[in-house]
Amino acid sequence: MAASVFIGTSVDGFIARPNGALDWLPEGGGEPHGYDEFIASVDVIVIGRKTFETVLSFDAWPYGDKRVVVLSSRPVDVSKVRGGVVEQMGGPPAEIAAQLAASGARHLYIDGGITIQGFLRAGLIQRLIITRVPVLIGAGIPLFGALPHDIRLRHVATRHYPSGLVQSEYLVGA
Repeated sequence: MAASVFIGTSVDGFIARPNGALDWLPEGGGEPHGYDEFIASVDVIVIGRKTFETVLSFDAWPYGDKRVVVLSSRPVDVSKVRGGVVEQMGGPPAEIAAQLAASGARHLYIDGGITIQGFLRAGLIQRLIITRVPVLIGAGIPLFGALPHDIRLRHVATRHYPSGLVQSEYLVGA
């Protein structure tokens, strides 16, 4: 089973403001930059509770009928989801990955700061696609946190877009 990250950051490395706001992202997602193709390649989206709560504030459910797993040790209210397939799981990343693999999952999309950091520390991420948005927000939720050791990355490609987005793709541990 593969696990990938596809995420936007400010140039100073934040994925959201300190309060979780994403108002610094381009309106309407900006120009196409591979997200649609990426999301078509995954069968399960794994997000943390805070990311789930942020996504619930969007005008529309962004994941269509993809299976979404919300990680939380506290109960999560999934009743507000309209048109989505959402379930809750808890436990360490390796246990979550094993359960999802046993259920037939082949490609996981890992999203949300704490969730990404946990899966990365556990050695479960194989691919990172990071899109830098041309803005400095000064403070916020960092994409990467403390690591127990260096994690080597192999650069695959870097693409740039007319809006100023710069996207780099890496393989982890390669």
